[in-house]
Amino acid sequence: MWPDGSCPDNAGVQARRCFDIIVAALAEAGARIEDVVRTRMFLIAAADADAVSAVHGELFAEIRPAATMVVIAVLLDPRWRVEIEAEALIRPR
Repeated sequence: MWPDGSCPDNAGVQARRCFDIIVAALAEAGARIEDVVRTRMFLIAAADADAVSAVHGELFAEIRPAATMVVIAVLLDPRWRVEIEAEALIRPR
């Protein structure tokens, strides 16, 4: 969701928003996108896989974390098409 509560009906746009939130959370923890070691993507429709994969690929083409994508029946908010989790390993710099 966006700060104003809106939520476009486009899985690729939603995936990009999820990753924006993830990048901000990483920064708060002192990490970067390069520290991500695993992602999990939950879709409500298999047809959205290409759109979500494209966004994931833009961010992680060089990083190559372990990644899982699954199709589930429903997410908490009926407007959501995708939910994404990321795990990062923060190493001393």
